[in-house]
Amino acid sequence: MKNSMLLRVFCRYRTKVRNCALISMLPLLAFFTPVICIAQANSRNETAVAYGNNKSAGHYANIHGIQLYYETYGSGMPLLMLHGNGGAIDAFSAQIPFFEKYYRVIAVDSRLQGKSGGADDTLSYDMMADDFCALLDFLHIDSAYVLGWSDGGINALLMALKCPAMVKAIAVSGANVVPDTTAFDASIINDMIATVNRKDITRVERTLNNMMINQPNIAYRELGKITCPALVMAGDHDLIRPEHTLKIYQSLPHAQLCIFPDSEHGVCQQHPELFNETVYTFFQQCDK
Repeated sequence: MKNSMLLRVFCRYRTKVRNCALISMLPLLAFFTPVICIAQANSRNETAVAYGNNKSAGHYANIHGIQLYYETYGSGMPLLMLHGNGGAIDAFSAQIPFFEKYYRVIAVDSRLQGKSGGADDTLSYDMMADDFCALLDFLHIDSAYVLGWSDGGINALLMALKCPAMVKAIAVSGANVVPDTTAFDASIINDMIATVNRKDITRVERTLNNMMINQPNIAYRELGKITCPALVMAGDHDLIRPEHTLKIYQSLPHAQLCIFPDSEHGVCQQHPELFNETVYTFFQQCDK
């Protein structure tokens, strides 16, 4: 790895993880004794590729009665990338060029977002997770890594529950499993409610915000049923409360935790080099 940038990350290895021996990073909680490790990040690879609007890589799949748009890059073990609420494939513009060197990247526009179809008044995380499981089946993929950010992280967790045989490992960043004040500050929820009540937003925007207000509702005991290795990530200034991220990590049987310093909800965009190297190292360890 090129020494173009060094970011200090606090790490602690979780000993119960045997098949994915990467790192657990938790600088926020005093009852863990952290060990400092250094992650070296590659210099950012600027690209002219229009991710999310690349005709040479773009495809549509008829999934559950809608046209689901996705783009593919690279070759090798499949890696499914799932973006956040109201986003699209281009949310991973800093991840695709890195990971396509090692994996067959499948970046997808979630239902009702980007170029994918869907009813503009009906949406749920369960519907989206079912779409993604069906997409893997459509592509004749038996097993894939899944990288999910924000809503994509929720969908990755649900995929690990709904189609576990298809999910080799998950890396989730900024995910929540309940929509209440144990996961968010009350002001964030109030902002979403205020957005829904505005008259100048589209039906799609209202549907997307309503989903976040009322969903997901994944019981922590359900997370205990996830058998694949999981990397749970968040920024130290994430929208998701750190104690909620910790609870997700503690509920997963084979999990590791990474809290990125000096980072907000969009750490994959804010510190892409460090984010990419961390996820890549995790997946590499899962291959062993």
